[in-house]
Formats: sequence, C-alpha cells, structure tokens
Amino acid sequence: MQGQEPLGSTAHAADRVFAPPVLSVGGGIYSGLVIDLSKLDLEEIANALADQTDYEHRWLINPQTGEIAFWAADTGVDGQRPVDLDELDLLCIDPLPSWVWYQDMADFAETITDEHAGRRLTRAIQGRGAFRRFKNQLHDEYPDLLPAWYAFRDIRAKRRAVQWLADNSLIDDDAATRFMAGYPDLDLP
Repeated sequence: MQGQEPLGSTAHAADRVFAPPVLSVGGGIYSGLVIDLSKLDLEEIANALADQTDYEHRWLINPQTGEIAFWAADTGVDGQRPVDLDELDLLCIDPLPSWVWYQDMADFAETITDEHAGRRLTRAIQGRGAFRRFKNQLHDEYPDLLPAWYAFRDIRAKRRAVQWLADNSLIDDDAATRFMAGYPDLDLP
C-alpha cells in the first residue's frame, strides 16, 4: 500500500487522543493513550468479533492507531510472509461466542410486532442450522422485515464493538457510554 505507514507505526498520531491515566468505571487503569472512537471502523471490528471461521486466521487491531489487520497462519499480515502472532505489537480481536449472535435472532423474533412472523422465526432458530434457517425464513417469507433485521443486527454489533474496545481500554468509558446511549435498540415493526 503505497503512501501508508506500516502497522505499528506512529504515523497516525493525529488520530489519537492523549490523556493522563484515569481510572475506568470498571476499576481498570487506562494506559493514558486512548483512540478517538470516531476514527475507528466499528463495522470492521464487529465483523471480526462475529468471525467464527477458524483459528488459521485472526483479526488484529493496532492499540495505538486503531488500524485493523488480518493475519493468516500461512501469509502473516502482509499477505506474503508468515509471522508468529507473538511477534506483533497488535491485539487479537477474538470472536464472541455464537450464542451472543444467536441471541440477536431470538430477541428480534420476540420483539417484532407481527406475532405470526415472530413465532415462525422463533421456530426457525431451534436446533442446529439456526442461523441458516433464520436467514432463509426472513428472505423467503418475510422480506419486508429484512431492513429492520439488518438495522437491528448492525446496531447491536456496533455496540458490541464499542464495548469490546472499552473492555480492552482502547477507548475511554465516557466515549463508550455516550455511544451506547446514542444507539439504543430500534423500535421494530
């Protein structure tokens, strides 16, 4: 990538906010360097948190710049040279358990005002293959609910990304609290 600084560089200092160490609401101590939430790609972090594929690849974040990187066991972070994860000054974004994402489907089915659709979607998520059946049910039977589902799912995913950033002391708790307050669950049709 021509013109861009390599991961781990300090070239993005303007994107960082410097502050003295402060106690977080949870009792932890920030390193004194937190990333400006508006500079982060929450969608990309949310996708990393949802990526259940395998451990032959990992999503990483530069804790100083917020830049996201993709690491694969056979090609490293540059797509050419394998590198051990322990050699990188990057933080792994471990995926959240699938039950977290399952709960979004259950909450959506329970919250929509169309009781018939809610019952059908609730049945669709019972047992193995729940994610596929839920998706198929929405696409085939209730395409009018797709925009509401996508908005509901995306808001929750971004809130999880912000919570993950706060839990890892990459953003301050005040920024996380303001974000959460500004992005409540949607009123569903």
